[in-house]
Parts: sequence; C-alpha cells; structure tokens
Amino acid sequence: MHITTKALVLRTVDYKESDKILTLFTQDQGKLTASARGCRKKGSAIAAGCQLLAWSEMVLYDYQGRWSVKEAAVERLFQGVRDDIERLALGCYFAEAAELLAVEGLPSRSLLSLTLNSLHTLDTMQEKPLPLVKAAFEWRAMALAGYEPLIDGCAVCGANPPENPRFHLREGVLHCAKCRGEVGEGISMPLSIPALAALDHILHGDPKRLFSFRLEGEPMKQLADAAEAYLHTQLERGFSTLDYYKSLTLS
Repeated sequence: MHITTKALVLRTVDYKESDKILTLFTQDQGKLTASARGCRKKGSAIAAGCQLLAWSEMVLYDYQGRWSVKEAAVERLFQGVRDDIERLALGCYFAEAAELLAVEGLPSRSLLSLTLNSLHTLDTMQEKPLPLVKAAFEWRAMALAGYEPLIDGCAVCGANPPENPRFHLREGVLHCAKCRGEVGEGISMPLSIPALAALDHILHGDPKRLFSFRLEGEPMKQLADAAEAYLHTQLERGFSTLDYYKSLTLS
C-alpha cells in the first residue's frame, strides 16, 4: 500500500550504514515511524526531505506492517531556525514534545498545525521573544493533548478573577491565595492578571493569532515558568532538548 502525505520529521536515528529511522508527524496518519533507506548516501534523492524538522511531501509504502519512505520532496526547511542555535534547540524541543503528545496512527491536525506555526514563528518573526513563543506552544500543546487548565475563576470560592491568583500544577486549576489550603497537595505558582489574560488568549483565542500578544517583565516570567512546570508535572518527565536549550540561554 502506498500513501502520499505531507509530514514533519520529528526525530531521526541513524541506522545501518546509510539508512535512517524517522518519526514523522503526518497530516493523514498522525505520528508514525518509517525507515528511509539509503538517505545518508551521497546524492540520495530523499536526503533533504528526511532531515530533522523538514516539512516534506512524502510517498510512503507499507510492507508487512512497516512504513518506508519512497519519495520525499522538501516543502520547507525553516532555514531561519537552522541558522540560529537557540532557535534550533527550541524547535527540537517543540518536536520532542509533539512526539510525546501525539498518538501513534491517530491524526491530530491541530497539534501538527501548532507545531508548524511555532516553527514558522521561530523562523520568520525574529522580534518575538523566545520565552513567549515557548510558553505559548507549551500551554496550547497541553490543552490540545487533553490537559487544558481551568482558568475561569477560583476553583474553591469561584471568585473571578481570583484574589492574588495562583495556579495549581497538579490539579490544573486557579485559586485565590487565601484558598490554597482547599486545593490539595502540590505546588502552586503565581499568575498575575496580565499573565492570566495572556493565558486566556493562548487557550481560547484564534490559533492563527496565537503569538499576537505582548507580555514583558514579571508577568512574562510567571507565564513561562508556570507553562514549563505544568508540562513537567502533568507528563512526569523531562526533555533533553529543553535541557540543552536552557543551557544555551543561561550561558
């Protein structure tokens, strides 16, 4: 069986002397694994389309339950991401997170669109602060994967907005500072009113305008810190690509 689909290369692993094993995020089949035979040979016709973070039109064929790449034509390489080490590290983190959140064989066009939109922003919108792009991707990706936080008021007393707002990482809810004892064990982090407004835009706004907000200073730090902590708490794991990105930003 052959299929033609567009796919984003989320991960590559060298295999044998000249092959790669690819993790693809496809439009039609969702996440899948495919072998790219001979793609590391000089002059391979599929080499460019099988690079990490390449968005390509591919012809895949299924042989005995395993996918292989027959053709791969590059549509976009996000060169602006590749040319900047911090942007490349962040793009790889987006890919690693998308790989974890996507379900094998189940189409998820919203998550794919988010990942592509985030790479596009890294690629072309140099004026957007990287912490803003990162936080928006994390919050939106978690929501699309079924972990959408509840931010329509205090989960205990119902105050909207909560008084001196806090976000509970384990429960995924807002609460007033004075209601902390009623939420349960775990860590709560501050989210100011400006940070909450930005979070509401990220979660409920037009996906095409995801990054069209401004936030600076302490509210931006709160939004970014809570996004990363929430993702870690809910998924119960870290990301090597995120560790590398943070090592670059701290150096």
